[in-house]
Amino acid sequence: MTREDGRAFNELRPVKITTDFIQFAEGSCLIECGDTKVLCCASVEDRTPPHVPYGHGWVTAEYSMLPRANRERSKRDVSKLKLSPRSAEIQRLVGRSLRAAVDMKRLGELTITVDCDVLQGDGGTRTASVTGGFVALALACRKLVRDGDLASSPIRHYVTGVSAGIVEDTALLDLRYSEDSRAQVDLNCIMTETGELIELQGTGEGRSFTITEQQELVRLCAKGCKELQAIQKEALGGGF
Repeated sequence: MTREDGRAFNELRPVKITTDFIQFAEGSCLIECGDTKVLCCASVEDRTPPHVPYGHGWVTAEYSMLPRANRERSKRDVSKLKLSPRSAEIQRLVGRSLRAAVDMKRLGELTITVDCDVLQGDGGTRTASVTGGFVALALACRKLVRDGDLASSPIRHYVTGVSAGIVEDTALLDLRYSEDSRAQVDLNCIMTETGELIELQGTGEGRSFTITEQQELVRLCAKGCKELQAIQKEALGGGF
């Protein structure tokens, strides 16, 4: 099939990461994946939640979409006095993914909260939040080292996320909304820089799918994640 934007089946949308986008956050970036734009800000607090073991730190995330991030205005979560189920599920995914990148003992008794706010959504907002959220997290850790609060960065490895799906029986990488909205199968993949999986979310939206098809989608995501890691490294100047 021919994609609307002319991309090959295994091609990412254009990706741009602008670091230090917000003045006051310890780490921040704007990540743009095609027409999807997510602002990621990492904030450091000198305390940890009660469930965290003594001497260990914590990394968590929050996720939301601005009312006009999509084609029609949505209500703010605050107006409903609780997170939407979708936002709650996504922010748990982002938090789990970013915690996988950090040695909590080396972080010490600090909490880093990564806020991911979708300014404009055109598919792949959760995976863009993971990819951009990692950059914001790494920048915050870099500042902690620079300020003498940590001896070394607690980051263990890069983490990226990307989607793939089956549209018209064709496996495609990095779905935009017009593809995602009619996908027969949708899969989100979070990976480390060594190609290990952190999380897979695969759903048969229009039909069931085979293990072979799942593996094909994961291979596409592995290619995309490797390319995204190169973009992260460039944004971070080559290191954590």
